[in-house]
Amino acid sequence: MKYLIAAALAVMTSAPAMAQDKMTLLLDWFINPDHGPIIIAQELGYFADQGLEVEIIPPADPSAPPKLVAAGQGDIAVSYQPSQHLHVAEGLPLIRVGTLVATPLNCLLVLDDGSIEQIDDLRGAKIGFSVAGVEEAVLGAMLTKHGVSLDEVELINVNFSLSPSLMSGQVDAVIGAYRNFELNQMEIEGVEGRCFYVEEEGVPTYDELIYVANPQTMDPDQIRRFLRATELATQYIVNNPAASWDVFKSYSSELDDELNAKAWVDTLPRFALRPEALDEGRYSRFEQFLADSGLVAGTRPVSALAIDLGAQ
Repeated sequence: MKYLIAAALAVMTSAPAMAQDKMTLLLDWFINPDHGPIIIAQELGYFADQGLEVEIIPPADPSAPPKLVAAGQGDIAVSYQPSQHLHVAEGLPLIRVGTLVATPLNCLLVLDDGSIEQIDDLRGAKIGFSVAGVEEAVLGAMLTKHGVSLDEVELINVNFSLSPSLMSGQVDAVIGAYRNFELNQMEIEGVEGRCFYVEEEGVPTYDELIYVANPQTMDPDQIRRFLRATELATQYIVNNPAASWDVFKSYSSELDDELNAKAWVDTLPRFALRPEALDEGRYSRFEQFLADSGLVAGTRPVSALAIDLGAQ
C-alpha cells in the first residue's frame, strides 16, 4: 500500500502546473503612479495567485485602447469615466467593469503668485487645454458657477504642454492638468502652482480612471479575478506605502525619479479600495451633465454605461 501512495504522490508532484488564463490589459498612457495597483499586482504575484497571466501594454496612441477593446483586440482597457459616456453614446460596445482611481485628478491650474486669485478673475484670460469636448464642458461649468461664460475667455490648444505653457506665460490658466503630476512638476522646476478642483466648482464628481471591457466578448470570471488581484494590491499599497513605492519603481528604471516619487504619495489616497463597486449616482449625474452641456444627445441608463460584476 505504501508503494501505491508513494507512486501517487510522485505523479502529483511531477504533474505540470495548470496553465494560467492570459489577459491583455491596455493602459491609457505610459506607466506612471496612477497604475500603481496594476504594477504591484503584477510584481507581487497577485495576478498569478488568481490564475492570470496579464500582459500590460502602454499605448502608442492614448485614445486607442478603448476602441481596440471594443474591436476585440484586447481584454480590458484603462479609460476615463467622462470618455466612457462619450464612447457609449457613439455606439461603441464598452462597459465599465471596475475603478482604478476613484476621484477626479483634473483641475484648473494657475500660478500661485499670478494675477488669478479667484475663478472670476479669468474673465478675458487665456486658458490652455489639450483635449476638446469634455474639458470645455468642465471649464464651462466652473466658469458659469462664478458668473463667467466660455465666450469671455480665449481657449488655446496647447496639446499636452500644459504646465510649460502656464509657466512660460503663454496662458493664464490650464484645464486638464492632473493635480498629482503637473503641480509636482512645477514645484520641481521652482514654480508654485495652485489648483481649482473641478468637483468643488460645479462639476459632478466622477471616477478618473476606470477599467472597460467589451460586454459582448468579455469573460466576467477572469475580470473578477483581475479586480480581486488589484484590490489586494491596493490594500498592500495603503498598508505599506514606502515598500510599495520600492516595488513600483523597480518595475522600470524610468519610474525612479523625483516626479514619480512625489506623484506616488499624492495618488495613494485616490485608488479605489473596492474596484468592483459601482456608484450608480456618479454615472447618472455625469451623463445628465454631458447631455445638458450638449456633448451627448439624450441620456443612457447606467446599465448601458457600467456594471458591478460583484452584484451579477
